[in-house]
Amino acid sequence: MPTILTHPAVPLMLGLALGRARIARPLLAAGIGAAIAPDLDVIGFRLGIGYAEDLGHRGISHSLLFAVVLGLLALAAAPWLRTRRASAFAFVAASAASHGLLDMCTNGGLGVALLWPFSDARLFFPAHPIQVSPFSLGRVFGPDAARLFGSELLWVWLPCALAGLAVLMLRRRSDSARAAVPP
Repeated sequence: MPTILTHPAVPLMLGLALGRARIARPLLAAGIGAAIAPDLDVIGFRLGIGYAEDLGHRGISHSLLFAVVLGLLALAAAPWLRTRRASAFAFVAASAASHGLLDMCTNGGLGVALLWPFSDARLFFPAHPIQVSPFSLGRVFGPDAARLFGSELLWVWLPCALAGLAVLMLRRRSDSARAAVPP
């Protein structure tokens, strides 16, 4: 998994690129929470749940179904998130889904149960350039921290920044074109 510091990159990129008019701060916060939430499954280790079990790490909580459930919760909470229901659902579900997709790009672990409950298979993308993060914060900031964070900067933050910049430029071009057309 990328670190808990990197999973918010996707909702942050989308929020910054689309702007506060489209992604209100409460919605952005919900998206960041949804991008981090799948890793709450590490609590299972303390409860005796094995890594490879459905409720284990990178299991149910990393599935697209889990992302849809979080999206539905956001849909119900749309008034508090200061957005339309469809926007709340789409943003939060995409933010949660990004977690499993990023984990599928890492070079360690057992893979991601992305298609659970339809498949128990643990999946990786064919290429996995992102350095897997250790579970211990002490090890995250240990001797391999430069390699770990360098990998995340190169393979997650830089692409997110470039994609966000592209969306921002397209949005501004679209907004200025609309402003130039007389009513």
